Amino acid sequence: MNDLNDRLMQIASLMIDQHQARVIVAPQRPGPGHWFGGGNMIEDDDGNFWLVGRYRNQGDSRTGVGSGERGLELAIFRSTDRGKSFEKAISFTKSDLKVGSREVLSIEGSALRMTDQGFELYVSTEKTGIGYPHGLESFLKPGTGVWNIDRLRAGSIDELIDAPRETVLETSDPQFVHIKDPFLGSHQGSDCLMFCTHPFCWTSSNTGYVSLRHEPPSVEHANLDFFRRGFTWDVAITRGTAVVSLPRFGMLADRDVKLLFYDGGECVRNLDEHAAAVRRPRGYSCEELGGAAFYEDDDLDSIRRLSIVEPSFVSPHGTGCSRYVDVLVTRDAYVATWQQAQSDGSQPLVMNIVQREQVESLLH
Repeated sequence: MNDLNDRLMQIASLMIDQHQARVIVAPQRPGPGHWFGGGNMIEDDDGNFWLVGRYRNQGDSRTGVGSGERGLELAIFRSTDRGKSFEKAISFTKSDLKVGSREVLSIEGSALRMTDQGFELYVSTEKTGIGYPHGLESFLKPGTGVWNIDRLRAGSIDELIDAPRETVLETSDPQFVHIKDPFLGSHQGSDCLMFCTHPFCWTSSNTGYVSLRHEPPSVEHANLDFFRRGFTWDVAITRGTAVVSLPRFGMLADRDVKLLFYDGGECVRNLDEHAAAVRRPRGYSCEELGGAAFYEDDDLDSIRRLSIVEPSFVSPHGTGCSRYVDVLVTRDAYVATWQQAQSDGSQPLVMNIVQREQVESLLH
């Protein structure tokens, strides 16, 4: 098992190479609190890449959205040259994503999916008009809302802009009341929508999933915390972001193994350290660090951590933040993207492309 763990960690590190990565989408402004990412990339039947993510500008949820713009725009980009360049195709404002009388305060993570009928877009937003469960109403901070996940479906990317918005994942359970940051995976032969959950008190995050066999997906059919927060560097945050199928080659010739990338941190806000303590990146909300896990035989409930005592992916710049990994698997390559902290405090979306042969060479 140790040899397998070592090989998987080498593959994950090859994909999330902090020094080989290049910026593909910059935030709207430089500085702390400004970023682009939190989505995924897919490839259509014509070989075009479609990339979804949200622009975020500085804002502090502790004092309500009036202190900053926060998640202000969801954008979908297209690349017709295999990731060499990206052009914005469509975008959504907060008002574009309101559902009924529920206004959007902030846009968070999203996931784009191709189907036989066209495209599905899952997007998490913080909304008004939901509230906290009975008895906890006063715990909701003034000027803030509750996160849930909506779905838009259309025959083409362009048609998504006018597609109906349907809330598919929300709950009044105080242990999981905030549901956000959707991404795609699989479990026991079924495509899954995976997501992050927060309790009402914002003190931790965990990862859940629901099979997309159920229509519509709902919390009644979901496992809301199959991948719980860890015990060391990820004791406060364990937020899955991407599932990657590995080739059945070499030492994996007879094994079905999938990597799961996740974000972690020790706390939900930056803490002062003891002056004599070892200085290391600890990770906190909005500045998380990266980790990896894996599961076999398409069974999410068998997941095991690879990043146990320390984060595996840390930016060489700024706070060290490295988060929201996504990996598109094409016929001949693995296209990894993630938000990477910069020296000015911003987090652009960066990309690194690894050829399939490079991954297979580590499986001999």
